[in-house]
Amino acid sequence: MTRVTDTAERIDPPNAADEATMLAAWLDFHRKTLAVKTAGLTDEQLKRRSVSPSTLTLLGLVRHLAEVEHYWYRVILLGEDDVALHGTPEDPDFDFNGVDQADAAADFALWRRQIELAEQAVHGLPLETVAKRRRSGQEVTLRWIQVHLIEEYARHNGHADLLREAVDGVTGE
Repeated sequence: MTRVTDTAERIDPPNAADEATMLAAWLDFHRKTLAVKTAGLTDEQLKRRSVSPSTLTLLGLVRHLAEVEHYWYRVILLGEDDVALHGTPEDPDFDFNGVDQADAAADFALWRRQIELAEQAVHGLPLETVAKRRRSGQEVTLRWIQVHLIEEYARHNGHADLLREAVDGVTGE
């Protein structure tokens, strides 16, 4: 019975800071919130489905957010090739649907690596930086991407709250 642990310390974002610092701090807070929500669980617990017919699991959220990090920072911002980390043309939701065969430790390592690469991608860039690729035909800026990622994590951390409580009764911020 393997347990996935993440010892990342979650720090409250500052109450006053410049915009770039504030956005980065809130994104870091939400990334670490997901780590807190998944800490100490077994592979089986991480793969436990919420409610049928949903394929939502804690591990699926980790896999999905690795995809999100990769897509927005590497593909959209930097213009790199769009290569799915988990999905396939036949099953674009394989990040959620494929958890039964997944290696939780490898998926957490991939998620952490995508965060590192995202942080490298934004280092030193002004928030006004226009992404190399368009979204729905329109330009997006690094500012938009940062806000979008905060929203993405916040929404999925709400899912993680409910999933974690269903697994072992743990609740909290």
